[in-house]
Amino acid sequence: MTRADEGRLIQRARRGDAEAFACLYRDTVQAIFRYITLRVNDAQLAEDLTGDVYIRALKGISTYQERGRPFIAWLYRIAHARVVDYYRQSGRRPVDSDLDAEPIPVSADLDQALLRRQAAQTLREAISKLTDEQQQVVILRFIEGQSLETTAQIMGKNANAIKALQHRALRSLAGRLSRAGFDVESILAGLSS
Repeated sequence: MTRADEGRLIQRARRGDAEAFACLYRDTVQAIFRYITLRVNDAQLAEDLTGDVYIRALKGISTYQERGRPFIAWLYRIAHARVVDYYRQSGRRPVDSDLDAEPIPVSADLDQALLRRQAAQTLREAISKLTDEQQQVVILRFIEGQSLETTAQIMGKNANAIKALQHRALRSLAGRLSRAGFDVESILAGLSS
């Protein structure tokens, strides 16, 4: 969707057009859900929090102001606030999934599947140990594929601050992954490209 189309939909949604808000929802919901899922590591909880994000967005759309940022930047800010609220209210950090509870499919390439699953789990754990801002920049830049400029807009920082934050986050991830026995050079080369 182009920024002009998005702007027209926002104007219609601000006037109470439910179909316009539904179009905005369909265009952004998967990205917001992925972002929240990566932060809470629980699909059901992520669904609930994603619903909360859109309820808040619907309630606040009449006062929404673009300010030169894409609509999804506003939604990411709401999502971030909901995740922070969740952890404050629950008084805990993200829950790691229990590997023993995961069903193990039987296939000819079982070792590769287990290794990929373990690598993904190790990466999730390493990301969860980053600071809140570092987690956000890693998710937005490398998982959601947002540009440096868009990430800066979403996080309310300038591009140089995002570069520095990204550098610190990747260095921290590299250390954690290296200690876990992973080939950090190839992983970081894939992220940086």
